[in-house]
Amino acid sequence: MPSPIAILTLLIPVGLGLYTYFLHPLFLSPLSRVPGPPLNSLTKWRLALSDYRGTRTRTIHSLHQLYGPLVRVGPNEVAFNSLSALKLIFGAGSGFERTAFYDMFDVYGRKNLFTFRSVREHAERKKLLASAYSKSGVLKEGQRCVRGNVRGYLELVENEGESQGKGKVVELFSSLHYFSIDSITEFLYGGFGKTACLRGRDRELLGDILDVRRRRLSWFAVHLPRVTKWMYSRTGVAEKLAEWFYPMSKPTTYTGIRVHALEAWKRFYTAQEKVNVDVEGKGDVNERGDNTIIARLWQHHEIKKAGGLSDLDIASECADHLLAGIDTTSDTLLFLIWALSRPENRMCQDKLRKEIRAVPASEFDDNGIPNLEACDKLPYLDAVIKETLRLYAPLPASEPRSIGKDITIDGYLIPTRTVVSMAPYSLHRNSEVFPDPLVFNPERWFGPEQQVSEMKKWFWAFSSGGRMCIGLHLAMAEMTALATALYRKYATELGEGFEQSAPGVTSRFEVFHDDTFENIAEHKCYVRFIPA
Repeated sequence: MPSPIAILTLLIPVGLGLYTYFLHPLFLSPLSRVPGPPLNSLTKWRLALSDYRGTRTRTIHSLHQLYGPLVRVGPNEVAFNSLSALKLIFGAGSGFERTAFYDMFDVYGRKNLFTFRSVREHAERKKLLASAYSKSGVLKEGQRCVRGNVRGYLELVENEGESQGKGKVVELFSSLHYFSIDSITEFLYGGFGKTACLRGRDRELLGDILDVRRRRLSWFAVHLPRVTKWMYSRTGVAEKLAEWFYPMSKPTTYTGIRVHALEAWKRFYTAQEKVNVDVEGKGDVNERGDNTIIARLWQHHEIKKAGGLSDLDIASECADHLLAGIDTTSDTLLFLIWALSRPENRMCQDKLRKEIRAVPASEFDDNGIPNLEACDKLPYLDAVIKETLRLYAPLPASEPRSIGKDITIDGYLIPTRTVVSMAPYSLHRNSEVFPDPLVFNPERWFGPEQQVSEMKKWFWAFSSGGRMCIGLHLAMAEMTALATALYRKYATELGEGFEQSAPGVTSRFEVFHDDTFENIAEHKCYVRFIPA
């Protein structure tokens, strides 16, 4: 018969395990009061399974519909869906910081504006770039890089579109990626790193972005970060063995783009020995590098200021902006054009084209490219973009935050360092704020003033507070300019055979598509451009 000591030795770890992994999370933790499925309260791997399937956001949204505006989605994570929580967590000066989730977006081993956890570090870096990304700054600098690439896209439609009936059929998913990467690289690097995808070069850079294995790698990086880092750091025989377990074979996602970004930095750095680049445009310039983001950051380089940015700090910052500026803009434009091309939305397209055609010809150049200021003043176009972002926010998933103290949110005590999050996807589908939330309806933004005011409070496509998307004005300039130029010259309709399908983005952390369609076409969307 086992001795009392042996029995006690067995019972103690069992009891501790029972307390730690069952009794405390389910009954004794302050979070036990928060509504939610018991299994999620016991283990993070229930939600991780949804992550793996690419359905995390939809899973949390269904939990909100079942349990209400706050729901416990993990042992240490609570998802919110209320204006009060939005203001408290994401409002200016909230004190909430980003979590370890964002570490996977570090570039060259360095933190950047997107990945800084602390409010202070983020604010200090943001000061260096705020004027460049301001609306006035973008409208000034964008006249060159955005308008030039709008012209390039119109030429692509004519030169690469497949003739079909009276129009040209273009595959939007790839071609809009060409537009967005050409625009962001020119804005960031000028002649030191701008791509020419619209003209048929550099298109290989987009290959690893479009690889569907990219989503699997993201899952491993988030849920098994140490294992992932260990696997990809092996060499020799160990590397050969580790390759069997890689979620994505080398070169992994963004490898080509990160190499391109680093080479752009090297070219810029080398040029500084020959040319004085002045951010105010008063000195000599080289290949239009004066008002680029890289040139502005150069003014704060460590050789120019004590305690300034290192080479890799600048390279990381620019590379992060490059990565952030590709998918977001291109996917929004994809869904905007696709939505307007659907037969049921023909009246929306006609109304938009009528508004654009009323713009004086003096606001367009000889190639039909509009001034950015004119595009910014089109109310129906603005409504179309808002409605596209509401339904198809390019970053629809949870934005996790935490704070180093206990805090009460919506009447519930949230212990220190609990992960709290909100998602544009759920905010934008509140049927009390957005009637018929799954219907694409730009007209809703012209409703009663009080209703529109409430919708704007819930509209969260660019986040809010100090962490609000710094590139929103550049994104809006790209979208308004391209949409204006396209719909001034063309009418659009779905390509043949694409009538019953919706485009789907399956390479990102979240599978991204229209919820009302069963047939999803991965990474493709064919639209016919008909001269009007």
